[in-house]
Amino acid sequence: MKLFKLLLIAAALSSSFTSSAQFKLGDALKKAASSVSSPSATEIGAGLKEALEAGVSAGADRLSAKDGFLGNAAVKLLFPPEAQKIEKTLRGLGMNKLCDDFVTSMNRAAEEAAREAKPIFISAIKQMSIKDASNILLGGQKDAATQYFKNVTTSQLKAAFTPVIQSNLEKTGATRYWADVTAAYNKVPLVKKINTDLTDYATQKSVDGLFHEVAEEELKIRTSSGARTSPLLQKVFGYADKSSNGVTIN
Repeated sequence: MKLFKLLLIAAALSSSFTSSAQFKLGDALKKAASSVSSPSATEIGAGLKEALEAGVSAGADRLSAKDGFLGNAAVKLLFPPEAQKIEKTLRGLGMNKLCDDFVTSMNRAAEEAAREAKPIFISAIKQMSIKDASNILLGGQKDAATQYFKNVTTSQLKAAFTPVIQSNLEKTGATRYWADVTAAYNKVPLVKKINTDLTDYATQKSVDGLFHEVAEEELKIRTSSGARTSPLLQKVFGYADKSSNGVTIN
């Protein structure tokens, strides 16, 4: 009987030691796995740059195609806000074609200008520091890269877009249509004359549309594992997913 009790005690102790050992081993394995899967700072920088270059290229290419602006309701250039009463008045007078021609030609100019964006964005990506990349990836903002681009490229984009927009507003006929539109409106009795800087308006709206597309691409790579098309992207953004879920990775 005593022997039986001793055997039971020994078995319980053995089970306890085994459970403890298994727990420690499992914990060690988890830490080791986390360590192996955690990207280095260099990998974070390279992975983020790879993702951003693909994203801005896709966004710029999409907008620079025919109907890239005109066929996308989110970025389509419409009459300037202060000139929307012009459109309403002229359409009310049966001048729909004139208004449509103006809108189409203005969007064609924006599509042409979008081709200038890619090299500016790629240059900004190449100059991005490892610290910037880490902050963008792990800072918790879903549009951190887009905001970064706004800060470092907006003035360059406007400078590059303005002459292209101006040239293409003339080439596509937008300048002529705008002159016709404003002339027709300004002949309406008792209206306040409109004098909008069309080039400045179209440039700003084109840049805004570009950042909208960049933000869409950024959100896609952050939220869709299917958009992570290389082992490096899977590793870097998988790490970001764990970090955002509150998992501490050593």
